[in-house]
Amino acid sequence: MRSPQLRIAVIGHSGSGKSTCAAVLREYAADQGLGFARIALARPLYELQDRVYATAGAPLRAGAQDQVLMEDLAGHLRRLNPRALADDFAARLAVCPADLVVNDDLRDPVVDAPALRALGFRILRITSAEQLRLGRLAARADLTRADGSTRDLDLIEPDVVIDNSEDLAAYRSAIHATVRSLQGSCAP
Repeated sequence: MRSPQLRIAVIGHSGSGKSTCAAVLREYAADQGLGFARIALARPLYELQDRVYATAGAPLRAGAQDQVLMEDLAGHLRRLNPRALADDFAARLAVCPADLVVNDDLRDPVVDAPALRALGFRILRITSAEQLRLGRLAARADLTRADGSTRDLDLIEPDVVIDNSEDLAAYRSAIHATVRSLQGSCAP
């Protein structure tokens, strides 16, 4: 009998190590022979960002984030339909066959977090020492940086908290222990 799909949403402030956590989870899945998928809640925002830049005739490098624009776009989508991002995400999740599904861009505690919880996601919060986090942010090449979308992050209750203030080996070990624990808690 096949184990149920393990669904993990990774939350944290910019620079805390969410993307690194997702990469470690991908490695873990590969090592365990599990199918892996990383599904972005904000995919529609990235698509809209690309369209806005194309319409403006402004160059945009692949994977770039204009966080100010994306926060504005999210606000307008939610004004038109509060569930727009959550419903798009749920539709993509419904056809995902992976054993381990990771989301690392959950920010909204009002609509999106309850929607992901209802879909069976366990929430993993990443923290790190503030100076370390700010140093990581300084090394990134984001087009713009905005913290508005994470101001209510503390309203999302995590199942597990992992501190990413040590070296990568310690972080990787904590992530592996956490995912093994979560796998055990959702076994049939």
